[in-house]
Amino acid sequence: MRHIFSLLLTMALCAVAADAQSLAQLKPKLETLIAASGAETVGVAVYDLESKQTLLINNKISLHAASTMKVPVMMELFRQAAAKQINLDATITIKNEFASIVDGSPYQLNASDDSDDLIYQKIGQPMTIRALIERMIVRSSNLATNILIEKAGAKNTMKLMHKLDANDIQVRRGVEDNKAFRAGLNNTTTAYDLMILLRAIAEKKVANARACEEMLAILEKQEFNEGIPAGLPANTRVAHKTGSITKIYHDVGIVYVPNRKPYVIVVLTRGFAEEKRAHQLVAEISRQVYEAVRK
Repeated sequence: MRHIFSLLLTMALCAVAADAQSLAQLKPKLETLIAASGAETVGVAVYDLESKQTLLINNKISLHAASTMKVPVMMELFRQAAAKQINLDATITIKNEFASIVDGSPYQLNASDDSDDLIYQKIGQPMTIRALIERMIVRSSNLATNILIEKAGAKNTMKLMHKLDANDIQVRRGVEDNKAFRAGLNNTTTAYDLMILLRAIAEKKVANARACEEMLAILEKQEFNEGIPAGLPANTRVAHKTGSITKIYHDVGIVYVPNRKPYVIVVLTRGFAEEKRAHQLVAEISRQVYEAVRK
């Protein structure tokens, strides 16, 4: 019996070492791929919950967060709900007027610049916080985001980020606050910090396990799947969030692999004039990471 136990332990340790070696071997391949892509900057951060190994490339470079900042807002709202500070089934009246963080002056969002026009049809009507969170993530609704960041509070969101040791990410404002943009007051992030946040959700360490399961279920409903999922086998379970503005495209997620624990993958890109090329690069990086952890 002791011999069998020793053999099984050795096999398990060898499997972990193989996973670690696979990710280590992949790094130079990805660096070559990124260098050949023509991108100005690409940040990659992978954490494998199975082998406990990381793969990091330009992981501390700060980039415009685009819509990835919606993940921290969601996290803070679920934290507040778990602490009984808010009820996610309470309603908020939909509006389209917000105050600039620069001087408090009002501004509005344009439906034609938003990836979700549904909520504009509901201005003046109530929607639950839970429904708004889903639209913010699944359809990347900017209007829902601005309503929700007012509810969550940017300062509260940042307190949670620091508590989770995501110390470089900056969640300052809602979307389309042009005065803040011109003043350089933008939402920014690093690949490393987003990896920390998604790992915390995957490991059920934000608020409580139920809150994390609900957040994962929302992230799995993501409707923009040109990045991470495009590089994976069909029907692979992925909980993720994309973000894009001019010459910026990001995709950050948790990939569930059969018969093993999942892994977190973050790919941030800057500098592609054509977003399709960014999609292709992210999908290829996603494919290669998946194949490495499957070995």
